[in-house]
Amino acid sequence: MPEDHENKFRRSDEDRVTAREVPDTPQTRAPSYALAFDDPAFLAREDMRPVRLQLELMKPEVMMNEAGVKSTIVLFGGARIPDPVNKAQARTQTLADLTRYYDEARAFARMITERSLAGDPCENIIATGGGPGVMEAGNRGAADAGGVSIGLNIVLPHEQAPNIYVTPDLCFNFHYFAIRKMHFLMRASAICVFPGGFGTLDEMFEALTLIQTGRMARVPFLLFGKAFWEGIINWQALADAGTIAEDDLKLFRYVETADEAIAALDDWHERGKRRDIPGR
Repeated sequence: MPEDHENKFRRSDEDRVTAREVPDTPQTRAPSYALAFDDPAFLAREDMRPVRLQLELMKPEVMMNEAGVKSTIVLFGGARIPDPVNKAQARTQTLADLTRYYDEARAFARMITERSLAGDPCENIIATGGGPGVMEAGNRGAADAGGVSIGLNIVLPHEQAPNIYVTPDLCFNFHYFAIRKMHFLMRASAICVFPGGFGTLDEMFEALTLIQTGRMARVPFLLFGKAFWEGIINWQALADAGTIAEDDLKLFRYVETADEAIAALDDWHERGKRRDIPGR
């Protein structure tokens, strides 16, 4: 077998350039003449949605593989929770009070990243939605530790420019919520949910449903802020009504601080090791 396996065909990026170096005629200006992969209007057509879905699945997957990302720790949380230095600008007193979770998310991400750098830097990389608030705090904490972090942004009318702490080469942008959520969970070794709004609730329930139904492996699932979560969701009422099982309430655990979250992760892994010991 020959040693040189380099592709002998002409590269598509070369043809992209060559195809534009032609005389300006009605034929070359016609939409039909454009190379299909170099034609934004064609790719944006309604009937090309399956291709766009595949592209959004593949691009981050290829680039994270190339970056060596093995596993992530996912942080969900509100975009509207500000850095405590800006708490006076919070639109409600509740948001001002919730700024403490910005600090906890930042501290937690820093601690996780420090551990990752001391072991395998490709494991347990912090992943957030890439925007402001709790997301910014997570990426910022990873940067504080000198590590990388992932931002999975999505095009929205507001609140979704990438924060400045996301590692640029791991900063992605999505059109489809469904594909974005897949990338949140495909490599997740733990899920941490901070107070937030509709988006945070959507992400939390999606992940819980996948775990509850066995479509995703069970991982540590931490909810920061027991008072907040019990104030907006009556979990026990769901179990009492029979719409979820009592055991489903064990799929998540409350924590208040970064230190408690680290201890909860350590406890999860220690209990996992004990289950693996024969005879126990």
